[in-house]
Amino acid sequence: MITGLLTRVSAGGVVAIMLGAIGLVHAPNGFFMNWQGHQKGEGFEYHLLVVGMALVLVVFGGGRYSLDAVIARRLAARGRKGTHEHAEARS
Repeated sequence: MITGLLTRVSAGGVVAIMLGAIGLVHAPNGFFMNWQGHQKGEGFEYHLLVVGMALVLVVFGGGRYSLDAVIARRLAARGRKGTHEHAEARS
């Protein structure tokens, strides 16, 4: 995800993994993390935070300077160029 390539796909994978971790491992331990060392395991507070951050990436993508955006701009420019040439050929 650092380069911004396949950001939405990899963030979706992170969401799936964290939801699985919450449901299968951390839910019985409650919400809060084990800061004081008094409970048997860790809660799902951190995992829910990661789900929220990853959902932002799923919805908005990697941003203007990500490789996803660079590739999309190049494909769009190629598509516009191809459409313009195709229109001139028909005239």
